[in-house]
Amino acid sequence: MTKFTELNLNPKVLKAIEEAGYETPTPIQEGAIPPALEGRDVLGIAQTGTGKTASFTLPMITLLARGRARARMPRSLVLCPTRELAAQVAENFDTYTKHLKLTKALLIGGVSFKEQEALIDRGVDVLIATPGRLLDHFERGKLLLTGVQIMVVDEADRMLDMGFIPDIERIFSLTPFTRQTLFFSATMASEIERITDTFLSAPARIEVARQATASETIEQGVVMFKGGRRDREASGKRKVLRALIDAEGDKCTNAIIFCNRKTDVDICAKSLKKYGYNAAAIHGDLDQSQRMKTLDGFRDGSLRLLVASDVAARGLDIPSVSHVFNFDVPGHAEDYVHRIGRTGRAGREGKAVTICSGRDEKALDAIEKLIQKEIPRLDNPVKEEPKPEKPIAEKPAKAAEGKRSEGKRSEGKKEREPREPKGRGRGRKDDHGPAVVGMGDHLPSFIALSFDERRAG
Repeated sequence: MTKFTELNLNPKVLKAIEEAGYETPTPIQEGAIPPALEGRDVLGIAQTGTGKTASFTLPMITLLARGRARARMPRSLVLCPTRELAAQVAENFDTYTKHLKLTKALLIGGVSFKEQEALIDRGVDVLIATPGRLLDHFERGKLLLTGVQIMVVDEADRMLDMGFIPDIERIFSLTPFTRQTLFFSATMASEIERITDTFLSAPARIEVARQATASETIEQGVVMFKGGRRDREASGKRKVLRALIDAEGDKCTNAIIFCNRKTDVDICAKSLKKYGYNAAAIHGDLDQSQRMKTLDGFRDGSLRLLVASDVAARGLDIPSVSHVFNFDVPGHAEDYVHRIGRTGRAGREGKAVTICSGRDEKALDAIEKLIQKEIPRLDNPVKEEPKPEKPIAEKPAKAAEGKRSEGKRSEGKKEREPREPKGRGRGRKDDHGPAVVGMGDHLPSFIALSFDERRAG
């Protein structure tokens, strides 16, 4: 089995790896690091939780160990789809560059432009950014990308889902043609393949797992939920969720609960807290400081349940997540793989349970086709209360009795004179006939008189 010491990494990088407690590279690291150190382009395809971040940070640090950064011209660039993933990549660089004098800057939303500009002005070896904030700095004239030697695109399929592909293409065009490109994705959609064909030059392709497959260490299950009345479905699902968490007992040391919509994330988190669970929400609409505070609490164990939207589905490296609960079935089958990939990382065991309502069965079928296996069905932990049984003959008996009584009523009826309709003229009499009762069959006598007769009268 290959060890990190055999990969020609910088000795100071190897020392940091050893201090971090790692000895053996994962398959994606073993496949990607050697060609990256040779200066070749790399196309890495692997599921989440396989160590993709280290597979590009380690060779980058080794290649950048010599040289000096110039003001506003970073030597390398790492593009990430979300703030959380960018922050995690920055933490990896801090871990592995502790014995080297390399500088970095993190460009993400929610942080002051002035603070970021001050770092760029001093010159950075590694620039880690989300596409939008990077282009903001470029358009302000505060950043030049002509000095980029190494460019990394991480979680490219997530970039596609979030609509960043046009930004990625523009950023590629702003960097030198001679750059080295390290490109990583969990899946290879046709749009991703087009980009790799356009911007990568004879890349070394490393694929360590089937596209969009779930780790074998994750125990999966699905609860088929019948919601009944639509207005009570959401509360019924939350009740099932609480029962599933309780059923796991002490095995559920911590868990990420995924919802499809941000509003449901907030509602679900508030509901769990109301029932005494240690839970908090995280999604894209929260302030960056609040998001980081929530993630830090989940990492250090002070927060047990993290209710999240898909913004947290990829790239979060929290090694010891014991469970994932899908409150909603994801609309895209690939997102299911990324969600449950938050547990069972680095060879650990994990469990993922999904709640599936009737309208989500098509999405569940798509997931099972993608992962090429049937997800075991689990019993609903919330038992439905039995409905009181009604006597079978009760309704027919009432119906027959009603018919008989109706017949008796009809027999006893006597023909009645039609009532006079209510109106102004009821009960009035004049010289021209009986009381006026209407304009139907009853014609008042004065109307039948001729004009001369009426004048004479």
